[in-house]
Amino acid sequence: MRPALLTREVSSGLRRNVTMTVAMVLTTAVTLMSVGAGLLVLRTIDDISALYTNRLEIQVALTPDVSETDPDCSGPTCASVRSALEAAPGVGSVSFESQEQAWTRFRELFAGQSVADVARPQSLPATLRVTLTDQQAGAAAARAAVEGRPGVRGVIDQRDVVGTLFDFLNGVRNVAFALAVVQALAAVLLISNTVQVSAFMRRTEVGVMRLVGATRWTTQLPFLVEAAIAGAVGGALAGIGLVAAKYAVVDDLFAAMGQAGVIPPVRITDVLVVSALLVPTGALVAGITGYVTLRAYVKV
Repeated sequence: MRPALLTREVSSGLRRNVTMTVAMVLTTAVTLMSVGAGLLVLRTIDDISALYTNRLEIQVALTPDVSETDPDCSGPTCASVRSALEAAPGVGSVSFESQEQAWTRFRELFAGQSVADVARPQSLPATLRVTLTDQQAGAAAARAAVEGRPGVRGVIDQRDVVGTLFDFLNGVRNVAFALAVVQALAAVLLISNTVQVSAFMRRTEVGVMRLVGATRWTTQLPFLVEAAIAGAVGGALAGIGLVAAKYAVVDDLFAAMGQAGVIPPVRITDVLVVSALLVPTGALVAGITGYVTLRAYVKV
């Protein structure tokens, strides 16, 4: 089909079904925006995992009697625990934090809050803070080295705390993809109906074209192009929505945690890459849906 004729047929088809085309574009946009949000959450999980890989510690809390009587870990009980940790494989370094130091840090973390005024040094245990060179084997070795030893109150693995954050993000990702699946089904059905209605409204023109020798592919091409254009526009709107959501919602919501280094910020480059991928994805899905519809339900 000549480009001029194809352009005229596509423009005519889009104008005739403007309301259904708009509905198809908006449905596709919402669907692809959910997919894009899920992909960005996956990227954020990877960034958080990389951020915390070398920062997570094992904290060995000491019993109250050792914490109160040994302010510098020079006593036999604390020194024995420290030596056991330093000898464990996968352990990089071991530092001691006394009750006074823990209390000072606690007041800095909760400055301005009532809990900072209530806490006393005696309520916080002295702690041996262990950095690891091997996050998996080192953590297990550190636990095994102090398990059951006198003077040990408990062991805190910071990976357990971060794991809760990962569980939350995984839940957000799953919800985004679940919504995308439901919306994708609605979008596919809507695209299929739009193509069928468009073909029915132009059945006379198509019949004439077939009588003068046009092939089936020639008569189907305008419908496929219309569906692909609507899908591409939907993908573009989804990308614009993701960029707007980053600046209007995400950046403000996680600004404090991002500045504190708790979580990495959502990079605009990642948003733009995902947004760029949504445009051809929308066009491809809509085009394939239109082709299957024409082959299965419409004889043009």
